[in-house]
Amino acid sequence: MVLPRKQLPDVGELVIGTVKEIHDFGAYLELDEYGGLKAFLPWSEVSSKWFRDIREVVREGQKVVVKTIRIDRVKKTVDVSLKRVSDVERQRKMLWWKRFSKACKIVEIVAEKLGKSIEDAYREVVWPLMDKYYDVMYALEEAVVSGSQVLRDAGVPEYWADVLVEEVQKHVKVKEALVRYNLTVQSYSPRGIEDVKACLNAIAEYLSSNNVKFELYTAGSPRYILDVYARDYKLAEVYATRAISKGEEKAKELSVVFKVERERK
Repeated sequence: MVLPRKQLPDVGELVIGTVKEIHDFGAYLELDEYGGLKAFLPWSEVSSKWFRDIREVVREGQKVVVKTIRIDRVKKTVDVSLKRVSDVERQRKMLWWKRFSKACKIVEIVAEKLGKSIEDAYREVVWPLMDKYYDVMYALEEAVVSGSQVLRDAGVPEYWADVLVEEVQKHVKVKEALVRYNLTVQSYSPRGIEDVKACLNAIAEYLSSNNVKFELYTAGSPRYILDVYARDYKLAEVYATRAISKGEEKAKELSVVFKVERERK
């Protein structure tokens, strides 16, 4: 059970519920995101398809994605619907919930190591990451790849950041995407070697300053290979092309031959 940020959900919000009681007139659920708050699922909101027994659709202990349809903020009662949730909404919400729950557990482990309370963990880490990235696990994975500055950018205090990255690495294996570019960098001037290095350094400096993992090495002068790693191919390509543009700018300035070819698998 995660720590709820607010007491009640909003009308129309998708929430995760655990079925606790089943009756002929409907079912009672506990909302996992709201500290086990009880919600009622009326018979008429179970399914748009015909069924004889509600147990044909839901069972006790089952986790379901439901949509809030009525809220009494005075009595703190919530009615939900199962039939108003599409398959796509259900899949997305369930995936988000699994990732969110795992992320919260990791943050709670770090809180214990730092001597912080669960309330501190959510207030200082989980909720700021939700506000900036929505997917807390995405933020933690990105921090593993790009560095703990990802967490600081969301307002996570300094003393959490590096410890969080270390802990995430124990629990999550982040897949890396690789893009490779073949570069030809050649100069015919007396300062040829220095000018070529300046072009390559422009590429390396851009990637290093953005905490991007990369390798830049020779394949036999004047040919060089640039490998850029990121969480996905699109992001890797963005970083690579921006870095290469820095090299091209320097090459133009120094009258250096600069050719680029993207290697396709």
